[in-house]
Amino acid sequence: MNNIFYFLLIVFLTLGFPVSYAETDWRDIRNGYEIPDRSYSDQPYVVITDDGAWLVVMTTAMGREGSDTQHITTQRSLDQGKTWQDLVEVESPDDPEASYAVLLKNPNTGRIFVFYNFNADNIRSLKPDPADPTAKKNITRVDSFGYYVFKYSDDNGKSWSKQRYTIPVRETEIDRNNVYGGKIRFHWNVGKAFIREGEAYVPLIKVGNFGEGFFTSNEGALLKSVNLLNLDDPANATWETLPDGDIGLRTPAGGGPIAGEQSYSLLSDGSIYCVYRSVDGHPVNTYSRDGGHTWDPPEYMRYGNGRLVKHPRAANFAWRCENGKYLYWYHNHGGKWLREQPDQRVVAYHDRNPAWVLGGVEKDGPEGKIISWSQPEILLYDKDPMIRMSYPDLIEDEGKYFITETQKDIARVHELDPSLLELLWRQESISERCQSGLVASWEFDRHKDPVEVDAFEFNPFYVRSRRADHGGEDTGVGLTIEVSFVLEDLSPGQLLVDGRDKWGKGFWLETSSNGSLKFSMCDGRMVSSWDSDADSMKIGKQHHASVIVDGGPNVMMFVIDGLLNDGADQRRFGWGRLSPYLHDISGAASWIVHGNVNTLNVYDRAIKVTEAIGNYRSSL
Repeated sequence: MNNIFYFLLIVFLTLGFPVSYAETDWRDIRNGYEIPDRSYSDQPYVVITDDGAWLVVMTTAMGREGSDTQHITTQRSLDQGKTWQDLVEVESPDDPEASYAVLLKNPNTGRIFVFYNFNADNIRSLKPDPADPTAKKNITRVDSFGYYVFKYSDDNGKSWSKQRYTIPVRETEIDRNNVYGGKIRFHWNVGKAFIREGEAYVPLIKVGNFGEGFFTSNEGALLKSVNLLNLDDPANATWETLPDGDIGLRTPAGGGPIAGEQSYSLLSDGSIYCVYRSVDGHPVNTYSRDGGHTWDPPEYMRYGNGRLVKHPRAANFAWRCENGKYLYWYHNHGGKWLREQPDQRVVAYHDRNPAWVLGGVEKDGPEGKIISWSQPEILLYDKDPMIRMSYPDLIEDEGKYFITETQKDIARVHELDPSLLELLWRQESISERCQSGLVASWEFDRHKDPVEVDAFEFNPFYVRSRRADHGGEDTGVGLTIEVSFVLEDLSPGQLLVDGRDKWGKGFWLETSSNGSLKFSMCDGRMVSSWDSDADSMKIGKQHHASVIVDGGPNVMMFVIDGLLNDGADQRRFGWGRLSPYLHDISGAASWIVHGNVNTLNVYDRAIKVTEAIGNYRSSL
């Protein structure tokens, strides 16, 4: 990969061809294949039909999210999402709002069901939450209530039944407590429908009321039909609302009122795993061992190493892959900071870029199978940090992995690099040193005087283009600086490695405040810096630190002693942003390595978090 990049960069600089590294980075969402829409596009979910086509359902509209033209469409692709055809309106934009659809295919007959919200009574406004002092006006966005309905297709999604079928949903406490006493039901859905033991399960997210942050409370439910998949006429299907009792899937005791967008995965022993969003700074997960009737007490999600996962108010979905392993999409920030925000229901929507991914493997728990989750890798990003991507779906086809996502204006399909997924699935056991991209390596005797080593010249992050206006171009390159060291005290300002010239251009790694490290880069015009988590350094302990600078999403990360910094309780983010306009940080002809450093390794790329973990383990 690096040799290809060097060749393309030389061609670009010498001939002026418009070659860009960003155009080759599959993680950049702008390199995906677009799914056509009317304007607004949301929740692009896919099933593979019996004739081999991809069938995508999408909520779309001629205007923005929640507009009165919001409706459901489906389209088919015969080339794994590159092009689309056979657009069908499941519901017309001239009818009341139809929104937030999910698909389910009957594996025995090929019949496909589409489930969605429908404002059949054409109600144009709702009373706000009486307990919310900020909600003083009626709610005029009317796409998240009414009836939960479905249609079906017997021709692989080329057409849909004229009749619309309503699913009877059992009333529970959250319905009775809404502003209409349950006479109008509030709900929507994002979760993938699934089949267990021949029975159909369709997720539903019940809503308490509307106010600041749109939904002021919600919880998860499942609609189960024992006979839908065995009937010619789905009007005869029977339905029950799960879980049993009067309360759905909520946050743990003491948690907040938001518990929505439940995502379900079926485990190999028949257990159901569910993960969902909150505004508590962490996602919530739970298991059911009896088909969704009862659930373990919900807990905040943890990595396999026991650390809490951090996540804002955004979709966080888990999928079981055909190989029996799992993938999980989320955004890797939040925590205590989010819990303490007075407007947490609103600010929790921010920062859905980049999207991160975990790999999961099954293990035996006390009551059945559980999922053990890896530490994360960046999966997708947009160069503009304000762009928010969400509501993904995972597709496996002919041994390849694809993911859909939307930033509400454009929905896309992306083919994933399977090597990244395989790396995640074996992260728990990886212990070899990564050689790919390793350009320099040194070992030193500690407690000696600082030594000088020959510098490595890094590739520039930002270069002048050959366009007529001579503007700049992002190269998307990265680097990794890796050191092992021992500190005799934690005073700030102790240099470990210094690569600056006399004008201050270059990079340097030093101790910072609160027992942390600080990595800085300067191109002579600006400085980009980021600190590791507080208390990540201990006196007299042998530490291993990887500083990963990823010029794709423009993110800086620390992996300290095999743990990716996530900010803990001290800050919202463990990863930071570098300036997209940082130029070239090659500085001094030789670098100064200080006496507390045992080893120094330099990579001319941003290594993966999993590779940094392997490097740490190989050093033990």
